[in-house]
Amino acid sequence: MTLPFPPVRTPRRVAVVSVHTSPLEQPGTGDAGGMNVYISQTATEMARRGISVEVFTRATSSDQPPVAELAPGVLVRHIPAGPYQPLGRDELPAQLCAFTSGVLRAEAFHEPGYYDVIHSHYWLSGQVGWLARDRWGVPLVHTAHTLAKVKNAALAEGDTPEPRTRVIGEEQVVAEADRLVANTQVEARELVGLYDADPSTVRTVAPGVDLERFTPGSQMLSRAALGLRQDAVVLAFAGRIQPLKAPDVLLHAAANLLRRQPELRDRLVVLIVGGPSGSGMEQPRELRELAGSLGIAGQTRFLPPQPGQALVDVYRAADVVAVPSYNESFGLVALEAQACGTPVVAAEVGGLPVAVSHGVSGMLVSGHRAQDWADALAGVALRPGRRAELAANAVRHARRFSWERTTDALVATYTDAATAFRDSVVRALQEEVAV
Repeated sequence: MTLPFPPVRTPRRVAVVSVHTSPLEQPGTGDAGGMNVYISQTATEMARRGISVEVFTRATSSDQPPVAELAPGVLVRHIPAGPYQPLGRDELPAQLCAFTSGVLRAEAFHEPGYYDVIHSHYWLSGQVGWLARDRWGVPLVHTAHTLAKVKNAALAEGDTPEPRTRVIGEEQVVAEADRLVANTQVEARELVGLYDADPSTVRTVAPGVDLERFTPGSQMLSRAALGLRQDAVVLAFAGRIQPLKAPDVLLHAAANLLRRQPELRDRLVVLIVGGPSGSGMEQPRELRELAGSLGIAGQTRFLPPQPGQALVDVYRAADVVAVPSYNESFGLVALEAQACGTPVVAAEVGGLPVAVSHGVSGMLVSGHRAQDWADALAGVALRPGRRAELAANAVRHARRFSWERTTDALVATYTDAATAFRDSVVRALQEEVAV
């Protein structure tokens, strides 16, 4: 017996779940980072296409409105769950019940079938999305962004391993999601090999870069805006200050470089842009103290997270941007820097070999030895001809990635998930009728 069901259409409304961080927050400190950019950019791009997006995130202040507009067609719903203050990720699992209740209550004010798909980001959100999926009868698409088993296999010295609670939570979400979105083929293989994901549910969708904001420009003007000497040798780091992101590797490499070439002492600038995050919150002054102990305090400049044009100036002012992370699911900073015409030296981990084309748009370094990093940084920053070649290629490489392209693939994944979800419902009903 064939049951009549309407054909699946492109989603009209998407519920995005982001429990622990809001797309309204400034990336670079606390829990705000590349995931915030990803959600903000893809939601805004969907809205431009007529798809309404509502982002559910935990309220961290009583001053936050219940609903805020991120962009036309994109709403952010602040869900009360626990105290009105930021909480560590280890504290958030205890608030998932309250958060889920708030999400379900918000949906209850609409007619049944209001949302067409749920897209959860990070495992905490996946736990909420899994329950909402079953209640609302719509498919769940999940993006992990980072995976505990992968992080624990590549811990920085002194960093805290991810707890077993998270590992189990991720395994549950992987088993329940209708589609899993991986940033790279490497992550797709990790989902299958480490989490036993069904390969047919995994889709690889590369993140993008805002090619209208991050563009090549005048290094001279950007250095003037930041108060840097025009003849400076500028090595920059942008991101959250935590062991995983490894800004200390850049400091050790800079110190190594100065030991080799002490004549650079008056010109070298190590620019660290970002705020403490994660386990870095425990010792917020540790990086400054390290710069002092290495004898490069006078060459190191710390800036808070930079919004908008100020971040563009950081990238343009640099001779090279370092991304020395121990793990990155992709590495948006690398793309943003390259789009501004600045070569990147990055660790050969996670998605960075996709974000950076080795020997073409930048350099990849195996391991985190100071000597190896000093070699790579000097090979770019101190060789103007080589730097110019990499800079031109960096712009071309970055232009292969855009949020429009990312959103195309996400919308296709949503439609694919909805089709598979409907077919599973039809099969279940047919079996029930047959009995």
